[in-house]
Amino acid sequence: MTDQRPNATTQTPVRVPLATRPLGVFGSLAAGRRNVLELIPEIATHAPILSGRTGKRWHMVMDPDALRHILRDNVENYPKSVVTKLILEPAIGDSLFVAEGQDWLWQRRTAAPVFSHRNVAALAPVMTTAAERASDRIGRGAGRAVNCYDEMVTATFEVISDVTFSDGEGFDRASVHRAIEDYMAQTARVSLLDIIGAPAWVPRPGRIVSGSAMRQMKRVADTSIQRRRSEGNGGVPDLLDLLLAGEDPKSGRKMTTPELRDNLLTFIVAGHETTALTLSWALYLCAFDPAVQTAAREEAQALLGDRAATASDIAGLPLIRRIIDETLRLYPPAAFLSRTAQASDTLCGREVQPGDTVILPIYALHRHHALWDQPDRFDPGRFDGTKPPERYAYLPFGDGPRVCIGANFALQEAVIILATLLARFRFDLVPGKMPAPVMILTLRPEGGVWLTITPA
Repeated sequence: MTDQRPNATTQTPVRVPLATRPLGVFGSLAAGRRNVLELIPEIATHAPILSGRTGKRWHMVMDPDALRHILRDNVENYPKSVVTKLILEPAIGDSLFVAEGQDWLWQRRTAAPVFSHRNVAALAPVMTTAAERASDRIGRGAGRAVNCYDEMVTATFEVISDVTFSDGEGFDRASVHRAIEDYMAQTARVSLLDIIGAPAWVPRPGRIVSGSAMRQMKRVADTSIQRRRSEGNGGVPDLLDLLLAGEDPKSGRKMTTPELRDNLLTFIVAGHETTALTLSWALYLCAFDPAVQTAAREEAQALLGDRAATASDIAGLPLIRRIIDETLRLYPPAAFLSRTAQASDTLCGREVQPGDTVILPIYALHRHHALWDQPDRFDPGRFDGTKPPERYAYLPFGDGPRVCIGANFALQEAVIILATLLARFRFDLVPGKMPAPVMILTLRPEGGVWLTITPA
């Protein structure tokens, strides 16, 4: 169960009460289906590593040196877990997010230039336009409570749609969004077979019956890609144009239509929800701490006046960027990662055997008492540069070769939208409607983020 109340004594925002006793197989199944983060023991916020067996052997790693070893130094030994692939492959195929080895490497080399600083900056006007639209919608709710999570999902889906399929021809955005939501709702919950470590070839019944909407979405995306191949795009190059033009600099290989489609769907799924979550939690935290919100508003108003933020404004919005960074610490969208060891290894003096599950509980890492002062407190000042966090103590986008390819895109979008909204509105908590941090595939605010809106 999630504690939904801000603590009046310690002034800490909502958090997940972590496990304080062994859960066993069926307890783990119940917790995993309810909220994956409830699988994390409270002691994980104090210990460097925990090991155990729940059906199969597992190791939960919070030590920064060991995390560097997993994510960078010995990354090939720790591919994404079987469970992760079972959930995601039917939706996004063997795309950049799921692929391993050489198949991943050539896709990464092909896609990396797409997310260069120049290309990301060129897409910023789409983000500014989305910020204006979000401001207009939110403004219509002035004087009453608004579910800001829904508004942020709408805003970021507009952005990812416009920068992916900018012409929009034949691409029903509403049905795409609905298909993604339906698929994740049906397939992303942990099954008993996942808990006991059943092989990938054993069917998970709940995932067999899902996916018809995703298959239809793939057909629609394929049609859009083929049309773009033959007819081109007369406007500003979007992600589809850039990927169509991209090639592996070593082999010259280009992506086929299915490869393009799976990677575009990956960017759509990952690129809108994670930023929407970050913005939703950031607005909640600003409402939770009115003093921080006031300072951020003054910063935004002084720079922007009555216009929306642009990419060129980001350097002049340091507090708003720190709010985003601290939000990603407290509520990282990818708060629980898992890997499957391929060969014997040692982590923090513990023996790791082939087939062991290695868990990276980013939620616990970001609240670890040995790594952060008052870790449950909201404090954007942590990121003011005077005492930077240890490199592998803060991993909202992962690290190493597989660090999130769209991190700069997401940060740029989040700062532009948050600055625009804070300059124009005051956000206040609604008593009795606190968001509950619940992770199924990403860390969502269950119940929404309900805030009262007042023009600034």
